[in-house]
Amino acid sequence: QVQLVESGGGLVQPGGSLRLSCAASGNSVSFANMGWYRQVPDKQREMVAAMTRGGTTNYADSVKGRFTISRDNAKNTVYLQMNSLKPEDTAVYYCKMVTPSWSTYWGQGTQVTVSS
Repeated sequence: QVQLVESGGGLVQPGGSLRLSCAASGNSVSFANMGWYRQVPDKQREMVAAMTRGGTTNYADSVKGRFTISRDNAKNTVYLQMNSLKPEDTAVYYCKMVTPSWSTYWGQGTQVTVSS
């Protein structure tokens, strides 16, 4: 059974930084396509950053140059480093895993609030 547990969210001032973690169990992050998504009330969930099994990364235009996705295979964890945060980055952030067999799993989400 695959489980994804996000952590690291919280309240931060504009211009600040946070690092989100997604700890996986039941499947290796090194063999999966991983992604970070976010959602605000009454809007669709949107992709923020993604990393393929081969390590190729992709970012939403709104976060390019500010956010970085990475993984630690030894810890079976994926990270999202978020710098220069803006109020519009406020959302619930979710971790997503797509396994080699194309099964999709989501974490429970972690709230990020950017406010002064």
